[in-house]
Formats: sequence, C-alpha cells, structure tokens
Amino acid sequence: MPSVVLDGDPVPASGELPASALEGLGARAFGFYVHVPFCATRCGYCDFNTYTAAELGPGASRADYARTAIEEVRLARRVLGDVELPVQTVFFGGGTPTLLAAGDLVSVLRAVESEFGLAPGAEVTTEANPESVDPASLERLRAGGFTRVSFGMQSASEHVLAVLDRRHTPGRPAEAVREARAAGFGHVNLDLIYSTPGETDDDWRASLAAAIDAGPDHVSAYSLIVEDGTRLAARIRRGELPMPDDDVAADRYLIADAMLADAGFSWYEVSNWAASEDARCRHNLLYWTGGDWWGVGPGAHGHVGGTRWWNVKHPAAYAARLAEGASPAHAREVLTAEDRHVERLMLELRLDTGFPLAEISPEARPAVARALADGLLDPGPFRAGRAVLTLRGRLLADALIRDLT
Repeated sequence: MPSVVLDGDPVPASGELPASALEGLGARAFGFYVHVPFCATRCGYCDFNTYTAAELGPGASRADYARTAIEEVRLARRVLGDVELPVQTVFFGGGTPTLLAAGDLVSVLRAVESEFGLAPGAEVTTEANPESVDPASLERLRAGGFTRVSFGMQSASEHVLAVLDRRHTPGRPAEAVREARAAGFGHVNLDLIYSTPGETDDDWRASLAAAIDAGPDHVSAYSLIVEDGTRLAARIRRGELPMPDDDVAADRYLIADAMLADAGFSWYEVSNWAASEDARCRHNLLYWTGGDWWGVGPGAHGHVGGTRWWNVKHPAAYAARLAEGASPAHAREVLTAEDRHVERLMLELRLDTGFPLAEISPEARPAVARALADGLLDPGPFRAGRAVLTLRGRLLADALIRDLT
C-alpha cells in the first residue's frame, strides 16, 4: 500500500458511489482488502503506508484497530446496498497484519462474513512476518477461517537481510512454513526480493533453494525498487550502496524462473509462481482481471465498477472519520472506458493467459507485430488470437506494455 497521497475528486461523506459503479454489481468477482498499517520496525526499502509504535500519535491505537476496521466494513454494506454480494477473497495486508492478535483479525473476517457472506471456498489470506507468528496464533487464524498465509522471507542471506533492514534470522521463514502447515494451512506463499545491493548470484540461488526446500506452494519474487524517501534511497544517494542494475535483475529473474520450474512451479503472472492451479492467489487474480473490491484501512484503495477511491493515510485521521460516521475516503476517480481498457491490457498481458489480440487497438498493431518478430510473444497462443508473453517477453514486459498503450 504505497504511501503517496493521490489527488482526485471529492467523495461524499456518506461514501456513496456513482450510479455507474453499481451497474452490474454482483456479476463481477468481489473481494475485500484489509490494510493493517502497523510494523514493529520500518524496513529501509519500504515506501508503504505503515507506522511503528513511535510514529503513531493520539487517536491511533493498535488495540482499537479491529473495531475501527469493522466500522468500515459496515459502511461498505450501506454504500453497496442490499445486493447479494458474497465475498470470494479477503486479503489482510500491511504493514504486518499479524502484529494484531489473531482474534482481532478473525473478528474483522467475521464482520465481512456477517455483512456480506463468504462465497463457498472463499480464499482468506494474511500476510505475516515470520517472527510475528507462532504455532498458537497460526492455529487460531486457521480455526477462524483463514485459508492462506504469505510470509515475507525476502532472502536467506544475512548480509542481504541486513541491507533490507529485515529483522528475522535466515532460517525462521522455513520454520514458519512448517508451523503453518501443521496448523492446517493448505496454501503458503513466500515473498522474495532480488537485486539487493551486495547480493550475488550465489546468494540469490541459495535464497531460492531455501524457499523451495521450505515447502510453500506459491512463491512471489520481485526485483528491488528503490523508492524516493526511504533509508535505502538515502544510502544509495550517499554512495554507501550501489544502485541495483537492470541487467543483473534480468539475470536473477532467469535464475528464479529456471529453479522454480525445476521444482515444479509454473509462472502465472510475471512475478508469481504456483505449484498448482489451486495454489494461485485468487485475490491478486481478482485485481489483475478487473474484479471489484473494497479496501479497508488507512490509505487503502477500493474499486467498484470503474470507480476507484483511496482512504486518508494516517490511522488517527482514518479512525476519526469513522467515529463521526463519515467515509474515510480521501478522494476518488471515475475511470473512462479508455482508462479501463489500458489498465486491463497492462494487467492481463502480465498473466499466462495473456490478452485478446482482437481487443488491441489498430494503432498498436505494428508494435504487436514487432513484439512477435522479436520473440516477446508466444507464436502458439498468437495463432489462437491471444498475446502471451514468452520468457524474454516477461523480462521486457514493461517496455512492451508502453508500446501497446
């Protein structure tokens, strides 16, 4: 949840959405994202809307957070009306959601279920730092209806973790995976970051091997992005650390894809690999395929029927709005048909299912032909009418998307 405050149109105090947003509500997949903005410490690379205890002022209580979030769930029900809208996915992100008591997280999930109902087989995920859980908390989450847990591993190398300001020891993620499996979680993800300054190819291979050996059924691997305003950016600016290199990042991606494929994982989005169809993150697929979701929490973004909005950032301001009975939304935008088309292409082209060629604009057809000739698009799906990235295309996905939009 990035910390940048975006401008947009004002939102009514009631949170009421435009009539256009409510058209077709219930026909599209619907989910909830719950942002928990608390962290034990701030990682040096992180630009998300998160706060440590020392950064929180009056009116922002971790102990009261679940009750405040539940008020927004109730607001969502009022805004969306009485249309039947069973929730297919719920994702608790952060921050570190598991800094809240497991019972608090379960109480927010129960509110979603009470107000909207959960679809049969709903996916319910929480992110967690490996050191923020133990067997008892994981068992409580599983018993409370959580089906999936995503651990921030990042690296198995101590010196890489130190550059990232991560606090766990290299072996703790594997222990957390074992504890989650013992608690009954069928789906476990590990997040990895590559191209950290000082990381070597061997470091990266060791991290991938440790992640695979831990036994998750899903792995996400992201190239490090140096965000302005972070401690990492300041260290690079001062010359203490080198800027990550794009060519090195490409090599690391190739290493990841090869090692994960050898271990039985298949890519389904440029940065995500799953051991089976069932292991794919359905909540993220909801984002990537144009579904609807309500974003709960400070700085959280929601999207329904082409209207996107985002909440005030600070937990105290967020709590104050809800205490007054008002929407915590800071601003919103109503996407045009062209906006929605461009966003759909940007997201779906990153998936293994690709994007329909028939829906690519005539102006972009020469770029499509060049991409096919350059080996960025798979000829087989292309003949069947879809633009699907090759491995080389995945490396150049951002540039290709710019050409097509």
